[in-house]
Amino acid sequence: MQPSGINDPALNDLLNDYPGHDGQDELLSPNQQPRAHWQALLAEFSAMGPDTLSARSEEAQSLLHENGVTFNPYEDDPGQLRSWRLDCLPYVISVDDWSYLECGLRQRSRLLAMLLDDLYGERKVINEGLLPPELVYTHPGFLFSAVDSPSQVGRPLLIFHGTDVIRDNDGQWQVLADWTQSPAGVGYALENRITLARALPGLYRDAPIKRLAGFLQAQHRCLASLASTQRQEPNIVLWTPGPGSPGYFEHAWLANYMNFPLVEGDDLVVRDGQVAVRTLGGLHQVDVIMRQINDPWCDPLELRPDSLLGVPGLMQAARSGQVHIVNALGAGVLEHPALAAFLPALCQRLLGESLMLRGREALWCGDQSSLDLVRAAMDEWVLRDITRPGKVFHVDQMGLESVAALRSDLQLRPHLFTAQKPLQAAVTPGFDPSSKTVERQTATLRFFSSIEAEDIHKPVREHAFRIMPGGLAWVGEPGTAMMKSRVVKDIWVLASAPQPHVSMLRQAQGPILVTRDGKDLPCRVAESLFWMGRYGERMDIRARLLREALGRLLQESPQEAVVTLLPDLLTALGVAPDEDELEEELAAMGEHPRFSPAYLLARDRLLNLLSDQAPDGLPMAFSQFVRNSRAVRDHLGDDAWRSVSSIRQRCNAIARTKGVVTGQRLLEAVVVDLAAFFGLCNETMPHHYGWRFLDIGRFIERVLGTLQLLKLALLTANQPGIPLWEVVLATTDNFTVYRRRYRSQLHPSAILDLLLFDETNPRSVGYMLKRLGRQVARLPAMAESSSYRNLENRLIIQATSTLHLVDIDSLADIEHSAEARDILMALLDELIEPMAELSNAVSHSHFSHVEATRQLVTMELTNK
Repeated sequence: MQPSGINDPALNDLLNDYPGHDGQDELLSPNQQPRAHWQALLAEFSAMGPDTLSARSEEAQSLLHENGVTFNPYEDDPGQLRSWRLDCLPYVISVDDWSYLECGLRQRSRLLAMLLDDLYGERKVINEGLLPPELVYTHPGFLFSAVDSPSQVGRPLLIFHGTDVIRDNDGQWQVLADWTQSPAGVGYALENRITLARALPGLYRDAPIKRLAGFLQAQHRCLASLASTQRQEPNIVLWTPGPGSPGYFEHAWLANYMNFPLVEGDDLVVRDGQVAVRTLGGLHQVDVIMRQINDPWCDPLELRPDSLLGVPGLMQAARSGQVHIVNALGAGVLEHPALAAFLPALCQRLLGESLMLRGREALWCGDQSSLDLVRAAMDEWVLRDITRPGKVFHVDQMGLESVAALRSDLQLRPHLFTAQKPLQAAVTPGFDPSSKTVERQTATLRFFSSIEAEDIHKPVREHAFRIMPGGLAWVGEPGTAMMKSRVVKDIWVLASAPQPHVSMLRQAQGPILVTRDGKDLPCRVAESLFWMGRYGERMDIRARLLREALGRLLQESPQEAVVTLLPDLLTALGVAPDEDELEEELAAMGEHPRFSPAYLLARDRLLNLLSDQAPDGLPMAFSQFVRNSRAVRDHLGDDAWRSVSSIRQRCNAIARTKGVVTGQRLLEAVVVDLAAFFGLCNETMPHHYGWRFLDIGRFIERVLGTLQLLKLALLTANQPGIPLWEVVLATTDNFTVYRRRYRSQLHPSAILDLLLFDETNPRSVGYMLKRLGRQVARLPAMAESSSYRNLENRLIIQATSTLHLVDIDSLADIEHSAEARDILMALLDELIEPMAELSNAVSHSHFSHVEATRQLVTMELTNK
């Protein structure tokens, strides 16, 4: 059913299948006409037409894929990776609506800031009976160790605040939740805005909407003002749980956008009451921590002893005032869902004002009258257990046994339960690119506030908050978690005129100290870059070998009882069966009308390497590569990261392929994508310590791979000879070079010279040892005053000397001379040994290995 009374034919076509709605509709007024603040945008969309809109939606989705945007944890199982869909129709807020919303959100932030200050200070609201003490003190977010901290006097506890809001079916704004520990979504909101601006450039450029970057600028100034030191450039870090976190993309993206170092718990250490980052050059003091970790996990000494994410001693450092944490530890108590029932009275008491933005009707079950109301009609309420914040109970959707257990739990622990009335949300338009129609949706909106920088040192009552003029919206019923939604929307707050572009880069107020990336690189980042190089090169070697193996499989006769070259290639790939396995597998295969058992065995083992279930398969190698890539996301350029996303899509496709030809083509694409990735890293990363560790990791792996391949092809192969030598040249991408030098004459001595001794060939061991020597020599020295070479240098000198001192003439006739073969075997083994040890030497000298912390004494709170 299309809306009635619309005279524009193009608009009629666009809204042809948009259904009517009896309640609040953000798009249409009660007379079924588009609301005034939607008309200009609808005119633009109707002029584009459904086909163009669908194409622009697909463009936005492609941009999200290229940037690796996901809501879910970064699982390495391709089936678990899930991106959102960005709706090209934003959530539009009129000037009048925003004026009211902005005032209400500012008031709410001021109220919560005063409440938090009171709960960890004088506790007037508890002493005066405005808040029951059981409600506060039993909530896991209230930290007794943060009470009455003298260092907090004059320092704000609530800096950054997120608020979930909906418009209900009656047209009223309702608050669903407050997020005060580590509010998520700012980075996603910015990515949505940037993506829509690229997918709809003309519309975004001309639209009169408020920009978001000014809010981030103000937040940056605020964080800098928090530093207790008076340095011109305080050290502000963004603390993430790591690549396994559901919001890691946002953390890395936001750190890069705001020019903050991205750190994990293992990067931070407390020394002499101060928090510092472990770097290649030693410990660098941290002034402000913008955390993306919830309270319980922040300090294993005073909070959760099983936390592997936290920093031992962090709470003591915060109490002493040596570091400021945003938001302060203990702010999680404001996320108590039962506070909604008390906020109107608290607002009147603390601010002397009526609460503008009310929450949905809520009851705290610790109050007997409220408990009786809930127990009398449990199916009319949504129940929450505050000890399990993400768990909700819908009695009408539960079995009899579960309801009985819930009733019993509610009777035994009523103070731990909150009841909330369900809400019916207003509808807003959304565009479905598959059906090319506008559909009705219900959406939750998250807005963000930040204290003004100039109010940092004022009394909390005088704090003013700035509201981001936009935010993140996601589609779903009220209360649907952001991470569980599959469709997100940008929020456009209308302005009176188009707004100018705002850059996060600002004009310096005078000369600045010129710096270059160097010893301030965190040890964990250096280690991740090193292993990213190793796993990336390992992927490249295996992809090339597997590509050649599949090509040889296609050339073999499937009826032959003996498959000539493939057993050696299976050995090179590390999947060759031993004699007992071979006999059992061949016997189990039985007879086949078209293929010999040996052929089937080789085919199955090779194709298994394309499976994501194989521990030594290519998708598993990619999982190690991408895990380290994500850990250094803020050190990679956008184009390099797009290459990672492209490799991920190839590996996902590889895991689903069943055919030899398709697998071969995908492997060729992976090789090209890897070359593009490392080429971009080489061209865009500053050639300092981070790049050097990446390069060292790559060439250690390449040296070992080349030496093992030469050892197999020239010494240990079952079927040595020209076919296997061709594989070596193809795998090392030296076919063209060899043909240009030696034409069609293939000889092992020439191969040895090209891949072992020729220092002008980037694929030769001689070249790689020379490059490794240069890179290791330029790493930060652990003992710069020492006159002796460290272990890494000695190992490279050992390998280089071994190569340089070999008698070339003794290797001239390895085809026919057993003595020459023995000399070559000894040479290769003497090269492999120091190269295998080099990786451990680099790790020991330069990377941080942090022992998991343990709480030696378990502390329990007892009431006396």
